[in-house]
Amino acid sequence: MASNLDYLNPAFLPLEDKVNDFLEAQKELSRARLALKNALLPHHQQAAAPSSYTQGADEIKQEAESLQKKIDHLEREIIGMLPTRNEWLKVNLGYGPSRVGAWHIPAQDGAAERVELRVVH
Repeated sequence: MASNLDYLNPAFLPLEDKVNDFLEAQKELSRARLALKNALLPHHQQAAAPSSYTQGADEIKQEAESLQKKIDHLEREIIGMLPTRNEWLKVNLGYGPSRVGAWHIPAQDGAAERVELRVVH
């Protein structure tokens, strides 16, 4: 029987680092999408900015696209690092055991089958 402390195994450190990078990139993308949405509002509807510099919509859109590419790359790397499919692996993301797994998603409605990364933290 596996120990409940297996997630503290130092062999999981590279995976944990990648998952943390992945989660941080997702947060950054969410902020960029919100900034893009705000940048596209008419000027009189925008909230007062905390600084005098505001990014243009094109610059924010490029940042969001770059972050999406980074997330896609990290997702492929993490899936490649996982030893199994369709089951959870406990990892330490800094606040107790979290779970990460790669799940097979069968083809449906014309979409190809794929492997989906799932993180519970």
